[in-house]
Amino acid sequence: MLTKTMLAAVDYGEYNIDNSIKELTALCEAADLEVMFSIVQKKENPENKYYLGEGKMEEAKQLAQSNEIELCVFDCELTGSQIRNISDYLEIEVIDRTMLILEIFSRRATTSEGKLQTELALLKYRLPRLSGVGVSMSRQGGGGGGGGGARRGGGETKLELDRRYIQGRIDLIKQKLSQVEKRRDMLNTQRKKNDVPIIALTGYTNVGKSSLLNALTGSDIFEKDMLFATLDPTARKLVLPSGQNVIIVDTVGFVSRLPHKLVEAFKSTLEQAKYADIILNVCDIASEDRDSQLEVTRSVLAEIGCEMENIITVYNKFDKEHDMPAPINAVMTSAKSGYGLDELLLRIDDMLSQRMVELNILLPYSQTGLINIIRENGRVDSEEYDVEGVFIQGKIDKKLLYIFTSYKV
Repeated sequence: MLTKTMLAAVDYGEYNIDNSIKELTALCEAADLEVMFSIVQKKENPENKYYLGEGKMEEAKQLAQSNEIELCVFDCELTGSQIRNISDYLEIEVIDRTMLILEIFSRRATTSEGKLQTELALLKYRLPRLSGVGVSMSRQGGGGGGGGGARRGGGETKLELDRRYIQGRIDLIKQKLSQVEKRRDMLNTQRKKNDVPIIALTGYTNVGKSSLLNALTGSDIFEKDMLFATLDPTARKLVLPSGQNVIIVDTVGFVSRLPHKLVEAFKSTLEQAKYADIILNVCDIASEDRDSQLEVTRSVLAEIGCEMENIITVYNKFDKEHDMPAPINAVMTSAKSGYGLDELLLRIDDMLSQRMVELNILLPYSQTGLINIIRENGRVDSEEYDVEGVFIQGKIDKKLLYIFTSYKV
């Protein structure tokens, strides 16, 4: 049975409150929460004690009681004391936007690294809020972190013990993640040595990145019409029309006002974009928020140090009804129907074309095994067999041209 939930927010003009509430509703749905209604108060600044004004709080309490609401989600990041004060006033459980995202992350992480990153973000969130989030964080389930002790209360000594435990756990997770990062650095070094281009799929959550990866590579990555359906990075091999092999990587989707602690905790998944040769910035063409989706993604990519000139903007879900005119320097696609995928591959090929050079060689029959190197790192346009050997025309990654220098014709 779904948890009956109400949303609460203060509109002080910093962002589009309607879009934010819509997104928060989608986040709740991804966490199996049933949103019954939302309460929004226009104010110049939030109140320190309850975030909402006391009059609005009383209204929220009456509505919560009359609708049997079990949970209130605030569209912001609350302090520990605010969570405690609001929960005591409303007499129901209270969580904030960041806590909700953390809960979704904790459910969706599947790899050991993803689980460690999720737990690290959760513990960093809990540490400064130990005295205020006891009941609220009981929803979080896994992740260690001394939650049971915090819920029992017990005074300053117990809080100090919880703080020590959480800090110790944070230090341990950082050590484990450091080891994972070393292994990943070795993998990236090997990729650089082999000079295999990396293509990163980035974008707002639920814009169809996993569907696009599946359509391009013929894979079966999990995909679902919900926020954060993909959490752990996924890499697949892709052969471009030129014959060049690339690695295409799916990354965790962004949301507006993504908490910095999540950007830090999931840095390794985002670094796939940072070190990519090409970034595909994907948005939902049918969404009225597509422009803001692209801007959110670009701002986060810039924050982690990505090369912005390596980005191809992709308007996905072209099969849906939309009012988008043909964009300049962008590609329209539909992972569902296949529309625009060939054009996208050609755009990628074109951006990587400086890596490829023409090949016109005669291989003696004793060296025909080299043809596999051409197929794996370029393409074979024609093969002609003669008494002297095999005439090959095609393209090869220029880093490997030295192998065939003596066979040029």
